Amino acid sequence: MIRAGQKLKEQRVAKGLTIEQVSKETKIKQSYLLAIEKGDYKRLPASTYTQGFVRNYAKYLGLSEEKILAIFRREFDEEKAFRVLPEGLVKKDFPLKKIRLADTVKIIIPLFLILLLYILFQYRFAIINPPLDVVFPSEGETVFSRTVEVSGKTDPNVTVYVNDETASLDSDGNFKKTINVFPGKTTIKVLVVNRFGKETIVERHIEVGQ
Repeated sequence: MIRAGQKLKEQRVAKGLTIEQVSKETKIKQSYLLAIEKGDYKRLPASTYTQGFVRNYAKYLGLSEEKILAIFRREFDEEKAFRVLPEGLVKKDFPLKKIRLADTVKIIIPLFLILLLYILFQYRFAIINPPLDVVFPSEGETVFSRTVEVSGKTDPNVTVYVNDETASLDSDGNFKKTINVFPGKTTIKVLVVNRFGKETIVERHIEVGQ
């Protein structure tokens, strides 16, 4: 059975488009596009946002959005996509039978603490909301331009939206997005969403001068 990502990739290649071109036009991160094409769903955000990416990708390529989404939904399985432990840490083989009980306890307890700390660090954003610092504009800022470049810093593995439009994000978590504004009081909403569906919202209320 043909996969949704395979069909999207074949259509992209047939149109002579690169991942970079598609990313620029759709505002979807290149890593997400590649993950969709490979069916590597564990590298994608929560199901709701991923379906939006797939829909926009299919629409951009001129494919039936509903047909592609139907195939995608059959493939997408969040329980399989997100592992609780990395395989490399689970498949440790220790010769426990050859070690005395006291020595076994001395080895197991530190190992358990290391694994616990590793899991808490790697999956901390499954419990807490991602960080978000909006550098510009500041609250109550007055600007005298019809465009504002919204900038800030967050976790590099999230998706950033400024007034519901995706913003570019570098490897250090810095983001920028230029938006159009109109004279008067304006509210700018910045939303970041991680792959676990956890989100953080910051609003900036500014005044746009004549």
